[in-house]
Amino acid sequence: MNEKIYKTMAGTGILSITVGIVISVVGIVSGVLLIIGGCKLLAKKSNLTI
Repeated sequence: MNEKIYKTMAGTGILSITVGIVISVVGIVSGVLLIIGGCKLLAKKSNLTI
C-alpha cells in the first residue's frame, strides 16, 4: 500500500517540475519577443509619429 503512495507522489513531483520548466520557458520566450517588438518600435519611432 505504501509503495503506491510513493509512486503517486513521485509522479506528482515529476509532473510539477515539468510544468514549472514549461511555464518558465514560455515566460522567457514571450519576454524576449516583447523586448524585440519594443526595440523595433523604438527603431521606427520617427516614422510612426505624426
